[in-house]
Amino acid sequence: MDANELLAWARGPGFDIALIIFVAGMLLRLLEILALGKKPDLSPPRGSGPKGGIETVFTRMLPRKTIFDKEPLRIINGYVLHIGFFIVLFMYGPHIVLFESFLGFGWPALPSGVIDAVGAITIISLFAALVFRLNNKVLRFLSSKDDYIAWAVTLLPLLTGYMAYNHLVASYTMMLALHLLSVELLLVVAPFTKLTHMFSFAMARWYQGYQAGRRGVES
Repeated sequence: MDANELLAWARGPGFDIALIIFVAGMLLRLLEILALGKKPDLSPPRGSGPKGGIETVFTRMLPRKTIFDKEPLRIINGYVLHIGFFIVLFMYGPHIVLFESFLGFGWPALPSGVIDAVGAITIISLFAALVFRLNNKVLRFLSSKDDYIAWAVTLLPLLTGYMAYNHLVASYTMMLALHLLSVELLLVVAPFTKLTHMFSFAMARWYQGYQAGRRGVES
């Protein structure tokens, strides 16, 4: 299979297969979480569960001061990584065209040069995150192969996209095909790794905040 054939497959059947696995896998994981249920809390409520749930979803987007003071660089790098990935994914013109084909509407794109710079920063941030993990005894002990797989499949689309955009290899067509395949690999792997948190984090925060809010304590 030459570069053009590989690109055609990645744009067509490969993407369709990956998207089906991603959607079905994520729905299954979320249903599994919901199916766990919870034991009824028979104690009288001392506060508002819904209020606590909503507050926790948003307040947990900011780090606690005690944690930030201990590892400010790692915390800041985490924001850079997530915000950078979001910008590259949702604010790059060709990506917006793809979303528009599914959603029926689009939005203004950032200049390609800005996306290129953000992509480079995000790639550096991912490598910094790996260094932080390996140099922290607690994080290194708690890390499993799942964490490193999630790191790798997150890096590959950014790296291949950056290489394709900047024509860092002789065959742009092959690099573009590899970029699409790396995106499809991310879609396939995400539902079966800790990358599920891209959807489940809100549910987890809501549940914890709801329980704490109902009991009248801080989450």
